Amino acid sequence: MEIRKADISELQLVKDIAHRTIKAVYPHYYPAGAVDFFLAHHSDGHIRKDIEDGNVYLLIDDNGSAAGTVTVNGCEINRLFVLPEFQGKGFGGRLIAFAEELISESCSEAELSASFPAKAIYMKKGYNAVEFHSILTENGDYLCYDYMKKELWK
Repeated sequence: MEIRKADISELQLVKDIAHRTIKAVYPHYYPAGAVDFFLAHHSDGHIRKDIEDGNVYLLIDDNGSAAGTVTVNGCEINRLFVLPEFQGKGFGGRLIAFAEELISESCSEAELSASFPAKAIYMKKGYNAVEFHSILTENGDYLCYDYMKKELWK
């Protein structure tokens, strides 16, 4: 397994990992309007900017397959997704640890916005919910999430 920076030529791969994961997992937790909001948020434009800024990483499994992705913007972990067929194998934990290591070089805390399906995972990794947010989507559904933090320097 390796984690490496994504190249601009891999924009569609990063988007595919995010979108496939959202479509497989999020409908069990969120109404349709919230799922659509997540899909639109992880757009070509957002991903392109993050790749161009050098903030997007891919997790490649031992067979050479892209299994997950994470984006690190300053002190914040964003766009952490592991494809459904790779979930439950520790890849998400590896991506979290990798992101925290990068963040710890310049920040004392890691921050993130946790979707409902990811909240328990982050809590197990030592994150604490500090704010609750909800966004009213175009069709009247709500997208709810927690803003979480974890102290990295002791």
